Amino acid sequence: MSHHYSYFTHKKCEYFPCHPSADPDNFNCLFCYCPLYPLGKDCGGTFDYLPNGYKDCSRCLYPHKRENYDAIVRRYQEILAVMHTEPEDEEMDKAI
Repeated sequence: MSHHYSYFTHKKCEYFPCHPSADPDNFNCLFCYCPLYPLGKDCGGTFDYLPNGYKDCSRCLYPHKRENYDAIVRRYQEILAVMHTEPEDEEMDKAI
Protein backbone atom coordinates (compact mmCIF):
# COMPACT_ATOMS: atom_id res chain seq x y z
CA MET A 1 0.00 0.00 0.00
CA SER A 2 1.38 3.39 -0.91
CA HIS A 3 1.39 6.27 1.55
CA HIS A 4 1.61 9.24 -0.79
CA TYR A 5 -0.55 11.27 1.60
CA SER A 6 2.22 11.17 4.21
CA TYR A 7 4.83 13.07 2.20
CA PHE A 8 5.10 16.03 -0.13
CA THR A 9 7.71 18.63 -0.96
CA HIS A 10 6.76 22.16 -1.93
CA LYS A 11 9.90 23.34 -3.70
CA LYS A 12 8.19 26.47 -5.01
CA CYS A 13 7.53 27.74 -1.47
CA GLU A 14 9.37 31.00 -0.86
CA TYR A 15 10.76 29.56 2.40
CA PHE A 16 11.94 26.23 0.98
CA PRO A 17 13.98 24.74 2.48
CA CYS A 18 13.11 26.42 5.75
CA HIS A 19 15.89 24.65 7.68
CA PRO A 20 19.46 25.46 6.57
CA SER A 21 20.82 21.91 6.96
CA ALA A 22 17.89 20.24 5.20
CA ASP A 23 18.29 17.91 2.24
CA PRO A 24 15.96 19.49 -0.35
CA ASP A 25 15.50 16.14 -2.09
CA ASN A 26 14.25 14.44 1.07
CA PHE A 27 12.25 17.12 2.87
CA ASN A 28 8.64 16.61 3.96
CA CYS A 29 6.64 19.83 3.98
CA LEU A 30 3.52 18.12 5.36
CA PHE A 31 4.28 19.31 8.89
CA CYS A 32 5.34 22.82 7.93
CA TYR A 33 4.21 23.94 11.38
CA CYS A 34 5.32 21.16 13.68
CA PRO A 35 2.43 19.48 15.52
CA LEU A 36 4.89 18.40 18.24
CA TYR A 37 5.72 21.99 19.26
CA PRO A 38 3.09 22.09 22.05
CA LEU A 39 4.80 19.14 23.74
CA GLY A 40 7.62 21.48 24.79
CA LYS A 41 10.75 19.70 25.97
CA ASP A 42 9.10 16.32 25.33
CA CYS A 43 8.61 16.84 21.58
CA GLY A 44 11.52 14.55 20.68
CA GLY A 45 13.14 17.00 18.28
CA THR A 46 16.34 19.03 18.31
CA PHE A 47 15.70 22.50 19.70
CA ASP A 48 16.98 25.23 21.98
CA TYR A 49 15.11 27.61 24.22
CA LEU A 50 15.68 31.28 23.47
CA PRO A 51 16.17 33.79 26.31
CA ASN A 52 12.52 34.84 25.92
CA GLY A 53 11.37 31.24 26.57
CA TYR A 54 10.34 30.39 23.01
CA LYS A 55 11.56 27.21 21.37
CA ASP A 56 13.98 27.61 18.48
CA CYS A 57 13.44 24.61 16.24
CA SER A 58 15.55 25.82 13.32
CA ARG A 59 18.00 22.89 13.75
CA CYS A 60 15.23 20.30 13.96
CA LEU A 61 14.46 18.13 10.97
CA TYR A 62 12.43 15.46 12.80
CA PRO A 63 8.99 16.36 11.36
CA HIS A 64 10.48 16.84 7.90
CA LYS A 65 11.88 13.33 7.51
CA ARG A 66 9.66 11.01 5.51
CA GLU A 67 10.18 8.12 7.92
CA ASN A 68 8.83 10.05 10.96
CA TYR A 69 5.25 10.50 9.71
CA ASP A 70 3.84 7.49 11.60
CA ALA A 71 5.67 8.40 14.82
CA ILE A 72 4.21 11.91 14.72
CA VAL A 73 0.67 10.76 13.99
CA ARG A 74 0.87 8.24 16.86
CA ARG A 75 1.43 11.18 19.24
CA TYR A 76 -1.74 13.08 18.30
CA GLN A 77 -3.62 11.99 21.44
CA GLU A 78 -0.71 13.22 23.55
CA ILE A 79 -0.74 16.53 21.66
CA LEU A 80 -4.49 16.90 22.21
CA ALA A 81 -4.10 16.21 25.92
CA VAL A 82 -1.48 18.95 26.26
CA MET A 83 -3.61 21.41 24.32
CA HIS A 84 -6.80 20.67 26.27
CA THR A 85 -7.48 23.25 28.95
CA GLU A 86 -10.30 23.46 31.43
CA PRO A 87 -12.09 26.81 31.56
CA GLU A 88 -11.35 28.75 34.71
CA ASP A 89 -14.17 29.06 37.25
CA GLU A 90 -14.70 32.75 36.45
CA GLU A 91 -15.06 32.01 32.75
CA MET A 92 -17.46 29.19 33.54
CA ASP A 93 -19.61 31.55 35.65
CA LYS A 94 -19.84 33.99 32.71
CA ALA A 95 -20.98 31.19 30.44
CA ILE A 96 -23.86 30.20 32.74
